[in-house]
Amino acid sequence: MIFPPDWQSPPANGEAVAMDTATLQKYLHDHIPLSRAIEVEVVEATDNGVTLAAPLAPNINHRETVFGGSASAVAILSAWTLMYLRLKREQLNVRIVIQKNTMTYERPITGRFIASAAVSDAAAWRRFVDTVRRKSRGRFTVRSVLYCHTEKVGEFDGDFVASIL
Repeated sequence: MIFPPDWQSPPANGEAVAMDTATLQKYLHDHIPLSRAIEVEVVEATDNGVTLAAPLAPNINHRETVFGGSASAVAILSAWTLMYLRLKREQLNVRIVIQKNTMTYERPITGRFIASAAVSDAAAWRRFVDTVRRKSRGRFTVRSVLYCHTEKVGEFDGDFVASIL
């Protein structure tokens, strides 16, 4: 996926790249229809972390809690977006796809929820980027944690593959 050309270029000084959340949200809604259907909102998006939110109503199941597939979709989307932002900062033109994932549901999600993705191991990230540059492809695991009413309700771990276009 290619993001709009009016987004910021990576700064030369090593600072985090912040994306305009409204532009990113519109892009996700226009290009990933599920994100619009489940009313994903971009709360924060930098190459240091991505937080997305979604309300209960369009994601409700027969038990009046969030459908597990919706929770998983928001978690995947937060992790994918983080990968995109960080690889953009590295000035790598890549295709990013999810290869596999696990999702742990710790308690029912009873309202608006958020999924926050971050890279926890800077050294592993550097190795991944070096591998992509050297071999034109690499794999990296991203974790996204889900919260509802400030309580942790789930955790996602996904392996993403980046391939140079």
